[in-house]
Amino acid sequence: MTTPSSVPAESGLIVVDKPPGWTSHQVVGRVRRLLGTRKVGHAGTLDPMATGVLVVGVNRATRLLGYLSLTDKAYAATIRLGVTTVTDDAEGEIVTATGATDLTDARLSTAVGALTGPILQIPSAVSAIKVDGVRSYARVRAGQDVTLKARPVVVSRFEMLARRKGSAAGVPVLDLDVLVECTTGTYVRALARDLGTALGVGGHLTALRRSRVGPFTLAEAQTLDPDVTGLDLIGLPEVARRCFATITVDDEQAAAVRVGRALAGLVMPAPRSALLSGSGEFLALYQQEPARAVPEAVFV
Repeated sequence: MTTPSSVPAESGLIVVDKPPGWTSHQVVGRVRRLLGTRKVGHAGTLDPMATGVLVVGVNRATRLLGYLSLTDKAYAATIRLGVTTVTDDAEGEIVTATGATDLTDARLSTAVGALTGPILQIPSAVSAIKVDGVRSYARVRAGQDVTLKARPVVVSRFEMLARRKGSAAGVPVLDLDVLVECTTGTYVRALARDLGTALGVGGHLTALRRSRVGPFTLAEAQTLDPDVTGLDLIGLPEVARRCFATITVDDEQAAAVRVGRALAGLVMPAPRSALLSGSGEFLALYQQEPARAVPEAVFV
């Protein structure tokens, strides 16, 4: 792992280990206070119940967040079978409590397998998706019935690690510890809900910890404990190398990039690539066209 550059760096990313109960907005506020800058944002929210990797951008790096949020993610989670909630997680009121008994490993494996790979998933109604300009969760909390459209996602890994019998809401339940790797836009809460539905017992999420966002992992995540007085940033050149295919341009090309010009005849290593100067400065993200490369976002 590359060691991050120490604050004060002008721009960069911070990998935060989000505390339980904190909103992503609270994390951003804490980072602002620690670094003394207002220009801070995050790449992909986490529910208050969840913990783990939250990628935070500072200053010019905030412009990269929209591109970083498109990457894949990994989670460790606990699914409770036998009880459903209005939010599909432990924070919501219980809707049904049918209990879960006689669920064999074979039945569980079959149901998990059906939710692995490319699937169509209906997001949880209590999500940040906007419906006619209003967040879905706001409509639900206002007492409205919300049904979101199914959308394609890819669950590349849905693995059961352990199972435990217990009781909750007066009924027997089965808790499953699982690992999930998936594309952006996948709701692990919805996986818990759909697994319970497929088994005929209902289900919801009781614990969620995000272990990875693209190349950023818990191993480099920093805490926001009360005694923390500073944070380390991963500089923009390092972020570019870790997240995108890169190409180094010559001085003449770098001058054109700085003013947002297309580069005729440039063949990039990927449809979207990061352009670096000869000195290693991160200049821009460019897109490949048949006979040239064109700017997508310039950072200098």
